[in-house]
Amino acid sequence: RYSLFYNRLKNIEENEGGLDKFSKSYKTFGVNQMVDGGIYCKEWAPGAEAVFLAGDFNGWNPFSHPYKKMEYGKWELSIPPGQDGCSPVPHGSKLKVVIRAQNGELLYRISPWARYVVRDEDKVNYDWVHWNPPQSYIHKHPFPKKLKSLRIYESHVGIASPEGKIASYKNFTYNVLPRIKDLGYNCIQLMAIMEHAYYASFGYQVTSFFAASSRYGTPDDLKEMIDVAHSMGITVLLDVVHSHASKNSEDGLNKFDGSDSCFFHSGPRGNHDLWDSRLFDYANWEVLRFLLSNLRMWITDYGFDGFRFDGITSMLYHHHGIGTGFSGDYSEYFGLHVDEDALCYLMLANHMINFLHPECITIAEDVSGMPALCRPVAEGGGGFDYRLAMAIPDKWIQIIKELKDEDWNMGNIVYTLTNRRHEEKYIAYAESHDQALVGDKTLAFRLMDAEMYTNMSVLSPLTPVIDRGIQLHKMIRLITHALGGESYLNFMGNEFGHPEWLDFPRIGNNESYHYARRQFNLTEDHLLRYRFLNAFDRDMNKLEERFGWLASPQAYVSEKHESNKIIVFERAGLVFIFNFHPHQSYVDYRSFFKYKILLDSDAAEYGGHQRLDHSTEYFSEKYPHNYRPNSVMV
Repeated sequence: RYSLFYNRLKNIEENEGGLDKFSKSYKTFGVNQMVDGGIYCKEWAPGAEAVFLAGDFNGWNPFSHPYKKMEYGKWELSIPPGQDGCSPVPHGSKLKVVIRAQNGELLYRISPWARYVVRDEDKVNYDWVHWNPPQSYIHKHPFPKKLKSLRIYESHVGIASPEGKIASYKNFTYNVLPRIKDLGYNCIQLMAIMEHAYYASFGYQVTSFFAASSRYGTPDDLKEMIDVAHSMGITVLLDVVHSHASKNSEDGLNKFDGSDSCFFHSGPRGNHDLWDSRLFDYANWEVLRFLLSNLRMWITDYGFDGFRFDGITSMLYHHHGIGTGFSGDYSEYFGLHVDEDALCYLMLANHMINFLHPECITIAEDVSGMPALCRPVAEGGGGFDYRLAMAIPDKWIQIIKELKDEDWNMGNIVYTLTNRRHEEKYIAYAESHDQALVGDKTLAFRLMDAEMYTNMSVLSPLTPVIDRGIQLHKMIRLITHALGGESYLNFMGNEFGHPEWLDFPRIGNNESYHYARRQFNLTEDHLLRYRFLNAFDRDMNKLEERFGWLASPQAYVSEKHESNKIIVFERAGLVFIFNFHPHQSYVDYRSFFKYKILLDSDAAEYGGHQRLDHSTEYFSEKYPHNYRPNSVMV
């Protein structure tokens, strides 16, 4: 693998002048404004017979501005400035690349490198708009330094409002960023930013890879949002989709030059059967240019601090993980079923990011457990900084769905939370956007279900269902946060047990936005119990910020008591004690330390029963317990 990576990197150095120049191709491909006022255009369309540029600027004449054919399927066009020295293609004018296919058909396409696309309300397809404002947004604040403890708030701009509408970058900047900062999260992972024609795809059917979604606002609005986040010390990651692309052709990459291939494999290998999307040919030189330049553009132009790579499992294997289980046997990760070209691309991407922007962070979403994915490229690893601990949310769902409280297995919970390669960093999470989507349930909804509609008011009696749900919601998140990895992630709204599910407008729900929103207002109503969960999540993050357990060595688990349902472990100089017993509390319970309470899920401000005295100090004695020399009664 390292040999393949090294040879590709060497070829880039020898033939393209190095990764720096190669990844700046986005500055020459597409339609670009020149210093002298002219326009330079460049496309890669190996299957085209001829290429033209048409648009508002030439009255949509499809033949007046032909491209010149170059080597290796590239085409270029230079348009001089007007007599007044101004650009011949004004800012805001609509454009199309006109392709004459090999069968003679004329195809009107959006450039794969288009920086801004919009859709009129009365249209189905997107239009390519030339984005060259007189004054672009200028970043005012420095990039944050690389974080040691990563507390991630997974976010979607469009649903970040209590109102039933598509929210904006501006709304996120002024209403959501302060909330994230107050909650103690220091990193945002932004979903659905790369332009996608179908809103309900959650951003995972990308049509324009270089365009920030216009449904939330302009590119400058997004730049301002990231800049303001930086001013708060918040790192901003982009959920990047390089594992596949939308099948759209008129406003997507598919059949750009009239052929079945171009950016993708031809034939069945170029299609993902489950996702109904196209699959990139990662061995193709121009595909590497396109994807590496895409990453560079999001960092350089917008100020993103790194990426979460979506759908890595589909990239890593020729079977794409379809109908395949992974047991952890190493034969599953090495062999002809592995797509070495895709893996080599990921190594190149991480090497480029680390070499040119060492402050950036990359995260792999891989369900297979590919070894060394988060080890340095120089070791033959994938080069990622973190990987998602995807087994953890599945375990919590399985426990809540299938087991009575008295049957919860403490050893199995600890095993799931600690079963990882400790030389690779993992992002722990109790739930993400996957569990919030329609067809699934969040932890809060699984725990409290229909009673969330009727019994979340403090004016109503605290029912056993709501009491159990609130307490377990806090405990599950804290033990996942403290024991499950080297980073922590939460999907927006789940921190306070957001009721109901997430469902985007579609034909099946009469295009309703009712469930495509986040009801942040619920935490501001002091008559509702959501504020207890919100406060606990905030103080949990603030405590981690103070003691840094995510950046500390793995925890030492001293007790997994099955009959008492007790878990005790220490990390970062703190001791964590969890009582998962459904009805039994303990007095004079022996453990091994001297302590004062720092965070208590049973405190009144978190909706608990306030059974512990926080002013008490506890002192250990020389009484060995659980292989520790000292212990204390708690």
